[in-house]
Amino acid sequence: MKEFYKLVETLNILRGENGCPWDRKQTRESLKTPFLEEVYEALDVWEEGGDELCGELGDVLLHILFQGKIAEEKGEFTIEDISRKINEKLIRRHPHIFSDEKIESVTDVQKKWEEIKLLEKEHKNRKSILDGIPSSFPSLLKAEKLQKKAATCGFDWDNIDDVLDKVNEEFSEVKEAVSENNKEHIEEEIGDLLFAITNYARHLGISSSEALRKTNEKFERRFRYVENNCDISNSSLEEMDTLWNEAKKNEK
Repeated sequence: MKEFYKLVETLNILRGENGCPWDRKQTRESLKTPFLEEVYEALDVWEEGGDELCGELGDVLLHILFQGKIAEEKGEFTIEDISRKINEKLIRRHPHIFSDEKIESVTDVQKKWEEIKLLEKEHKNRKSILDGIPSSFPSLLKAEKLQKKAATCGFDWDNIDDVLDKVNEEFSEVKEAVSENNKEHIEEEIGDLLFAITNYARHLGISSSEALRKTNEKFERRFRYVENNCDISNSSLEEMDTLWNEAKKNEK
């Protein structure tokens, strides 16, 4: 942990009386967007791993320490408090590891985690198992979280085939809404279909938000190939489609 404490000391110097004007000027609010940007930059290299991911995770860690330092200056809490609280939480929520309690399955572990969470002081005002899900979550990620939370108390499909039947049912309802030409109804039914597909993906052990991210990257990669190999503003759909198929073949 030597390097960790060296980082803490470096930050103390930067925020100190003779430190860097930029670092001294930063506030909790001014670092909010940069923190989010650093998280996304880490996610961009998540699968690559290696030195690049190491560097990006370092940037995220710096932001966490920065917030701890700002809170310490305000007399709220310290970096040590952050470490202590998360360590206590991990031990408290893993009674099957740090006590004699026996929990066998992953599902039971998740259920126990939520039960303990509701008893904790900082969550005492939560009335629902769904409380605490950030309202700012991207919609697809929030759908996954809602479904996982509900599943911890048994509110879930038993049979994956029934989940697929629900997807097909929702798709039929989309087509029915389209035939009625009611935009508000169409929007509602498409939302239900996306929610059902997200649920089906979850039952298959797939993150729908991660699957969509990869599809977005695939589309972008193939479309850029089309752009780079024709005058896209003067090309026919047939010409572009041919290049699109070339891009697909090149990926195999």
